[in-house]
Amino acid sequence: MISSIAQRKIDWMAMAEFFPNPLLGSFLRAVDAFPAERHRADRKTIRTAIERLKQGRVVGVFPEGGIRDGARSLLEGAPLRPGASTLAHIAGVPIVPCVIVGSDRLYSKKSWLPLRRTRVWVIFADPIPNFPDLEKSAARERIERELAAAFKHLYAELREKFSLTADDLPHPPRERLGKRTHPTNHQGHEDTLSVAVGVSPAGTRMAQPARLPLQKNDLRVLPGKTNRIMLRRFAATTVDSLMCASMNFLQSRHRLHARSRDEMERYVAECEKLTTHDFYAAPRDGEIASAIGDTYGATFRWRSPIDTKFPANNIARTDFFPCARGWSAPTVLMLHALMSASHVGYRRWAAHFNELGWNACFVHLPYHYSRVPRGYWNGELAITADLIRNAEGLRQSVIEVRQLMVALRERGGAEFGILGTSYGGWIGALLAMVERDLRFVALMAPIVNVEHAIWESPASAFMRRELRRAKIEPSLVARHFHLSSPMHNEPLCSAERVLFVAGEFDLIARPADIEKIQQKWRGSELLHVRQGHFGYRMLRETIARLKQRGL
Repeated sequence: MISSIAQRKIDWMAMAEFFPNPLLGSFLRAVDAFPAERHRADRKTIRTAIERLKQGRVVGVFPEGGIRDGARSLLEGAPLRPGASTLAHIAGVPIVPCVIVGSDRLYSKKSWLPLRRTRVWVIFADPIPNFPDLEKSAARERIERELAAAFKHLYAELREKFSLTADDLPHPPRERLGKRTHPTNHQGHEDTLSVAVGVSPAGTRMAQPARLPLQKNDLRVLPGKTNRIMLRRFAATTVDSLMCASMNFLQSRHRLHARSRDEMERYVAECEKLTTHDFYAAPRDGEIASAIGDTYGATFRWRSPIDTKFPANNIARTDFFPCARGWSAPTVLMLHALMSASHVGYRRWAAHFNELGWNACFVHLPYHYSRVPRGYWNGELAITADLIRNAEGLRQSVIEVRQLMVALRERGGAEFGILGTSYGGWIGALLAMVERDLRFVALMAPIVNVEHAIWESPASAFMRRELRRAKIEPSLVARHFHLSSPMHNEPLCSAERVLFVAGEFDLIARPADIEKIQQKWRGSELLHVRQGHFGYRMLRETIARLKQRGL
C-alpha cells in the first residue's frame, strides 16, 4: 500500500519467524524483504539494512517492534523501540514517518464484499534528519523524540481533519473479526500471523502493521485425517488470500486512461481477423540462431519479435541446462508462474531432468526476472488492467518459445515437453494450441477460464474496478477469447499428452474450471493435488506423475 502511494520500491524488514516457511519465505525474498529478530539486535540484519540504505534504496521497518494496539501502541504514547534511529544515524539518511488508519478494518470479511469500499487514511510527515553533528547517543535520542512526537501529531491530525469515529480508529483483529474470546498460548499471549507494512530510513515511511490472525491452538487440537485436510485448506486459503491482496495492491499502480476503451475496441477488431496460428506465428530470423551458436549449455539472449515500450522486456532470455546426451536429447521448457518468487527451485528440477536424460530450458517470461523494467516488481507489468499489454505479453511469450523450439530443432532436438505453472501454464496451454509435436504438456493450476480470471477472481479485484470505470465491458473482452482463452480452443497436439493439475483448495485457477477443460480436451488427464494456487507440492507430484507416464 505504501509502495504504491510513494511510487518507490521498499525493502521491508520483516519478522524472522516468516522466513522458515518455504512459500512465504521465498515470496518475501523475491520482493527483497530481509529477516529481523524482534527481541534482539541482529548484526546481519543491521549490516544488510545499512548496505541497502547506502546504495540509495528504501528500507522499511516497524517502529513498534511487533503488533501493538491500545496503550501499547506508539499512537497512544507508548515508547519507541530503538532501531530506526540507529540505522538512520549510521547510514546518514533521514526518516519519513507515516501513519495508516483504517487498514485494520480489512480483517473483517465484510470489507471484501463486492462493491464495498473500505476507507484507509495514509499520512506522511516531513523528513526527520539524522543529526550528523550530534554525538551518537544524543542524535539517537533526538531522532526518537521527534519520531514519537510526529506519530502522535499525525494521528491527531487524521482524527481531526477527517472527523474519524471510534470505529475508524485502530482495533485489535479479534474485535474486527467479531470474536468475543481469543485463544491464548501457554504464555497467555496471542499467536498471530502478521503481514508487516512499515517503514523507516532514506526517504522511507513508517506505518502500523496489518495482521492476519492465525490461531495455532484452534488447529492444534484437531486430530485425524479430516482435520489435517482442514488445516491444509486453511493454510492454502490464507496464503492464496495474501497473494491476491498483494497482486491487487500492485495492480493499483496501473490506471487506465480516457482513451483505453477506444484503444481496446480497435485492438479487438484487428484481432478478430486473425486465427491462433496467425496471432502466434513465429518469424524466421537468424538472431536467435546466432544467440545459441554452437555453445552447448549457456544463457540464450535475442531480440524479441514483439517490441514494447520497455527496453528491458524486449530482450528474450532462456537459461539452458544441458544433459550428457547433447543437442539430440529431448528438452523440457519450464514456464514459471506470475511474479515467480525464485528461479532456484526450477534450477534444481532442471538438474533432475538432466539426470533423466533431458535438456532443460528455464524461460524468462515477459516482464519477469532479467526482463523487469527498472522501478517495477518482478512480473508486475504482465497482468494489469491494461488488457492489450496482457494479451501482447501472452503473444510475446508463445512466439519466443516457438522461436526457441525452431532453433533447437535445427541443432538436432526433436522432442519437447512443457512444464507450466499458473501464468506459465496458461502460456503452455496456448502453445499446445499451435504446436503439434509435444511429448508432454504438464499444466499446473493453469489459467484456462480467462473470463473468470478477469471478472471474478479475487486476484483481479482492482483490475475489474478499472475496467468498469473505463467502460470496458465483458462482451468486448470476450471477442479476444478465440486467441487468448484455452477454454475456447482445442489442442493441436494429441490431448493424450496433456496433463492438467488442479489444486483442490485453489481460489484462482478453480478446480471446476480445470475439470471442465479436461473434459473438453478429450483424452487428457487430470491430477488433483491438496494445495492452493501457491505451493510446492504440486510440482513434485506433477513430475512424479510424468515419470510414471514415461515422460
